[in-house]
Amino acid sequence: MTETARPFSGPLAGIKVVELAGLGPAPMAAMLLADLGATVIRVDRRQPADLGIRRPRKYDLLLRNRDLLGVDLKDPASVALVLELIGQADALIEGFRPGVMERLGLGPDTCLQRNPRLVYGRVTGWGQSGPLAQAAGHDLNYVALTGAINAMGSAGQPPTVPLSMIGDFGGGALYLAFGMLAALIEARSSGQGQVVDAAMVDGVISLQTIFLGMHAAGIWDSRRGHNPIDSGSHFYNVYECADHKWISVAALEKRFHDELMQRIGIDLAEIGDHMDPRNWPKGKTLLADRFRQRTRDEWCELLEGSDACFAPVLSWDEAVQHPHLHERGSFCQVDDVWQPATAPRFSRTPAGLPTPPRDMSSDNNAAALAKWLPPERIKALRAAGTIA
Repeated sequence: MTETARPFSGPLAGIKVVELAGLGPAPMAAMLLADLGATVIRVDRRQPADLGIRRPRKYDLLLRNRDLLGVDLKDPASVALVLELIGQADALIEGFRPGVMERLGLGPDTCLQRNPRLVYGRVTGWGQSGPLAQAAGHDLNYVALTGAINAMGSAGQPPTVPLSMIGDFGGGALYLAFGMLAALIEARSSGQGQVVDAAMVDGVISLQTIFLGMHAAGIWDSRRGHNPIDSGSHFYNVYECADHKWISVAALEKRFHDELMQRIGIDLAEIGDHMDPRNWPKGKTLLADRFRQRTRDEWCELLEGSDACFAPVLSWDEAVQHPHLHERGSFCQVDDVWQPATAPRFSRTPAGLPTPPRDMSSDNNAAALAKWLPPERIKALRAAGTIA
């Protein structure tokens, strides 16, 4: 059953953000701020570009929780309108190639002159400077350059191609949102805004901090699949079950490793020191043979909730129904669409249930502007054809 959206709230209530419509990390960052209560207006083309991923608007979940305004940024009157909104905003988000916003007349110098306390958030793959700044690219390219995917995969196999969570959303959207919040806090005391340059390559490198430290110390093997937690060991791996479904174990510490072996009936002496890489191949064989003897559900009954560091490998459809995630409300259903609930959670200023993505329409344009401009100004914009 679909839940009804509650009145919007959250710890960022009162913060106003202008988002220039883009792809991937920029709308994700805008969604994160909007999820936590910021008032975000997404400025898009009157006819949004067809990016080849066609689906009804309610499934475009990155666009949830915010208003939509369609304008023509080649029209000086539309640029003037966006600058009018920026004059009232706390922050701006854009994800174009370096120089695009400047050519539109909406670059940082222009916007900060209009609103000196504005936090101007920019997210790109390569960053605003450097030899590759103007080159096209996508998540896989950015993650490849940083060394991240070279370290991902099984021994003797090619690097694993990850979903675009690491570059676009981990290194890009999260670092942009984090940087903008830091700049917003600073602006409250200084009264001055600034530009936040979030490059996915920078964010992904930051996410690798612990591994780069271990590599520098000589305790991380640069070969894929030769380390305790990169599929090299038997105790931090995934295994197929009798029903061809999969489970995961991550029994890194000795006491967790010992409990896992005891519960699945493997004598510790058969493996020896679990941190000795020479024992890992035999350990993998023993665990693979043992886990093939029962179904995934049978292993869940035996191991789930114990200190064996175990979890089933679930599909997205299964994850929505898992008792732990269901009880926490980690997923929510809005407009009959299951989606992630707002994260993280706040004890005193909880965020409301997300509102579904809005379509481009005259009514939605007017409703969006009503939070920013007086009725007579909106009427004038309509009469001039600046908005639908």
